[in-house]
Amino acid sequence: MSQNQDSAQVIIPAHDEGDWIADCLESLLAQDHAGPVDAIVVANGCTDDTAQRAARMAPGFHARGWRLRVEDLPQGGKTGALNHADALAGPGPRIYLDADIRMGQGLLAGIVAALAVPQPRYAGGRLQVARADSAVSRHYARFWQRLPFVAGNVTGAGLFAVNPAGRARWGWFPQIISDDTFARLNFSAAERVLVDIPYEWPIAEGFDRLVRVRRRQDNGVAEIARMFPQLLRNQGHDRPGRAELARLALRDPAGFAVYSLVALAVRAGRNRQEWARGR
Repeated sequence: MSQNQDSAQVIIPAHDEGDWIADCLESLLAQDHAGPVDAIVVANGCTDDTAQRAARMAPGFHARGWRLRVEDLPQGGKTGALNHADALAGPGPRIYLDADIRMGQGLLAGIVAALAVPQPRYAGGRLQVARADSAVSRHYARFWQRLPFVAGNVTGAGLFAVNPAGRARWGWFPQIISDDTFARLNFSAAERVLVDIPYEWPIAEGFDRLVRVRRRQDNGVAEIARMFPQLLRNQGHDRPGRAELARLALRDPAGFAVYSLVALAVRAGRNRQEWARGR
């Protein structure tokens, strides 16, 4: 290992993620990446033992020659946690990771390799929805994963990464709903790299939660359109046409039915602004 090699900076904001943080960090520790890693967990506004559970993982990082830093902020808010971690992070590529994500083997090395260019780059893995307990959520997830935006693109949901030239595209994260969409739209389609290795992302359980999360996602995109209209040039055209949607519906009628009902419910309450987490 070169002593001059910049560490991969893994930034993990975490709010009440005590049930998930150890699995997330274990999946990071299991990576076969040969270079140095600095992981920063920012527990923010937690009412559980997220910070303590994260700190217990430090010996494993030390054994690999990696570093784990755990910050415990009294105030909640993902944006504040991201900016706090960014202020602490050193040089090197930055991987932004939600605390409920599990990385597939080889993903960290693949991302670091994809970002090892001087030009601005954004990278991520292949999103794989974790098996849900709710049948409704399983139907929705199955259909959603077949949509072009998810099946063939870097969604950024729960995990995205940028190299130093890419991170220079913006300063602090703005106070917005959808940090992952904001980061992704700072890059053209040609600058985004899909590393074809999966990571596991949990979906909201049950119809009502699916509607709340989907509504929040739509509100997040609309907010970016209002605040940063110049970024919309990078949105791309990933919505399926009628023929493709019909084909997907015929392939999976139950999934299409659930997906459509959720979409209708979201439109019916479009102006609602309730907070919802991703599961």
